[in-house]
Amino acid sequence: MYNVVIVDDEKSSRQLIREYLIDYNQFNIVAEAKNGLEAVKLISDFKPDLVFLDIQMPGLTGFEVLSKLNEIPQIIFSTAYDQYALKAFDIHALDYLLKPYTKERFDKALQRVTNNNNSNNMLNLMNNITSESDTFLEHILIQKNNKLVSVAVKEITWIEAYGDYSKLYSNTEIYVSNLGITTLQAKLLPSLFVRVHRSSIINITQILEIEKHDKTYTIRMKNKDIVRVSKTYVSEIKRLIF
Repeated sequence: MYNVVIVDDEKSSRQLIREYLIDYNQFNIVAEAKNGLEAVKLISDFKPDLVFLDIQMPGLTGFEVLSKLNEIPQIIFSTAYDQYALKAFDIHALDYLLKPYTKERFDKALQRVTNNNNSNNMLNLMNNITSESDTFLEHILIQKNNKLVSVAVKEITWIEAYGDYSKLYSNTEIYVSNLGITTLQAKLLPSLFVRVHRSSIINITQILEIEKHDKTYTIRMKNKDIVRVSKTYVSEIKRLIF
């Protein structure tokens, strides 16, 4: 019997893993975590044999979670971002599931678990964990209706705070992310995405024109939206003007 912990900040992703595991009597889900801090506590408390681990999460990344554990279980990464694959295998992860994945692909990952010669904790895994790279997001997985949609960051025109969430505007669509605007900003390339208001971030490659108004500015984006610059962030716009 393999005791399993599922770690993912998206409820739908955790649900999918639960559904896929129904066919396997030898896997027993003992806990679920929706962020990195919860993951550290639950993995330390339950000491599972296997963890399905997301990478980009609030609080701590998947790699940071592993760096805080005294004992490392077998790991299958489950993420929407492909840029961490090499690093995942460098730390001897059993598999790297790239969302969205099929049941067939999930089954192959579980075969790696049952065929693994070392069913105990991976020896020396901690020695191979390095600090997370400075790579910023290239895609964001967004839930839209009953589907998960992968949105290319470069296609995002601007971002607006939406309560505890964020609205992402492209030329053709509006998406809602479950990340707050400040959390989302930290995951985006700062030379590309600039904060211009407490509730607004713009993609500078999507600027159509900037209009000055006394001591502040308004920005017309390529999707025709108008974004107001607050006095607090005027300096961010001035550095873009030559």
